Amino acid sequence: MLALAAPAALLALSACATGFPAQVQRFQAMPAPQGQTFVIQAADPEKRGGLEFAQYANLVRQHLTALGYRESATPDSATMVVELDYGVDDGRERVVARPDPFGYGYGFGYRPFYSRFGYYGRRHPFYWGWHDPFFGPGFGGYDIDSYTVYTSFLDLDIRRTADGQALFEGLAQARSRSNALPTLVPNLVEAMFTGFPGNSGETVRITVAPERERG
Repeated sequence: MLALAAPAALLALSACATGFPAQVQRFQAMPAPQGQTFVIQAADPEKRGGLEFAQYANLVRQHLTALGYRESATPDSATMVVELDYGVDDGRERVVARPDPFGYGYGFGYRPFYSRFGYYGRRHPFYWGWHDPFFGPGFGGYDIDSYTVYTSFLDLDIRRTADGQALFEGLAQARSRSNALPTLVPNLVEAMFTGFPGNSGETVRITVAPERERG
């Protein structure tokens, strides 16, 4: 099983080199553009008024206006409220084992993962992994490489201001070896608006092309 881990991990890393893979879940009852106006707000009060939030909100604004919606001159006159949130976790360690014919033995186990999303321990299938607490004597062995994998997210919710009716609920997530939000969030926004608004209840995998290749 350890021998199989290395090719799978290398394949995932090579995919990142040619694009940004993301998973997008959407529920929607969006009206066709007919003069509706919108205002963008931060779902997290601590991000409101920040320069970083303004940069990401501008990307969302560009996509919505390209679809035919219009930004409202004032929040009070907007027919739709767009709430935006984003973030990245503290990461988890991933260990890749390569067969080493001159090594000694092997071992495996579990490492718990802590993040602001909670604790993920031994029994959580999404966050388990291999490690080498010690290598006992035996035939054969493995070279071990470790790196950190981060999970980032983008939440996008749109509701009608007149009655608070939900029109769109979207969540985009991705795993990467970077936790740099200025790189991650633009890609997550691009994934969210690929095929927007999509089919309600669908979860799709989207690979965002490198910026230089986007038309």
